Parts: sequence; C-alpha cells; structure tokens
Amino acid sequence: MSIQQDREELRLLLKAKSVKTGKFTLASGQESDLYVDCRVTTLDSRGAVLVGRVLHALLREKEEQLGISIGSLGGLTMGADPITLAVSMSSSIERDTPPVQAFVVRKEPKGHGRGKRIEGNFIPTQPIVVVDDVITTGGSTLKAIEAIEEEGGKVAFALILVDRSEGGREAIESKGYPVVAAFTRADLV
Repeated sequence: MSIQQDREELRLLLKAKSVKTGKFTLASGQESDLYVDCRVTTLDSRGAVLVGRVLHALLREKEEQLGISIGSLGGLTMGADPITLAVSMSSSIERDTPPVQAFVVRKEPKGHGRGKRIEGNFIPTQPIVVVDDVITTGGSTLKAIEAIEEEGGKVAFALILVDRSEGGREAIESKGYPVVAAFTRADLV
C-alpha cells in the first residue's frame, strides 16, 4: 500500500472511531462542537499501524526538508504515547539507520526512584520531535516542549495527528517550532 492509501484509510478510521460532534468541554476549558478522541484510533491494532506509517513518512519528509537527523521523539503522556511508539516501530520496520527512538514526558516528575520527568530513550544530543495526538490551543504540546528543553533537548518540530484548527498551530509556531499535522479539522468533518 502507498502512504496516500494508508493516510486515507487512517482518515476514515479516525472519522469512524474518534470524531464526535455535539457540545463538549475540552481539556483547555474551551467549549467546542467537535471532540476528537484519538486514543480509540491510536490504540486500535490497525490504527496503530497506520499512525506509525503515516506519521513516520511525515517525520522523514520534514527531517529531510530541515536537513537534520532526528534522534528521538515523544510527548506528554498519554495522548502522545501510542503515537510515539507507533512511529518509532515504523522507523525500525523501515530499517532507518539508526531508527528514531521513543520517550514519554510525564505530566509531573516521578515522586520516587530517580524522580525523572522523561522516561524511555530520550536523546538530548540530537534534534527531537515533540508528538501530540490533538492540538487545540497548543498548551499540552508547549508543556512537553518546555519539559524536553529543561532536560537539555532541542525540539526541531511538532508532529501532530490532528490539528483542530483552533489556534494551537499558531501558538506553537509563534514560539519558533514548526508544526507538521497529518490531519486538520477540515479533513475530518
């Protein structure tokens, strides 16, 4: 299958499983007529494969455009977690040399052990991609970027599954981080 076919299958899966219309209060506190629960798709066996393939292709395209080599990717738990792992697995399956590694950003530092805020294969010496499932205001993505940079990482760009087209992209890009989104509101409604 081509990436275009995978992208279309993923779009249809998101529409069927993750997109709801009505009246909703979002994590940002804003009210919206659209709710996108990406976890139902990213934690679906077929959805995970498609997310990995589609976002891996977007990552490599942006990486080439910027002339950089990404070492690792991750974002704020829990929305970013299945996406991060799927992209990392696709990188390994595609035999990227080296494959991009995955990490998780905790909402708060761990209260025991080494008290880490970032878990997994975080490589601060190479450019990093921050991942998010859905952006509305961009707040959770910016929170993840702040945590990554506090730990010495340099974020090259944000890789997003769904941009709700409600100002999040602009908020993130105004801080100097390009946003690459697989889908926008217009693709799914």
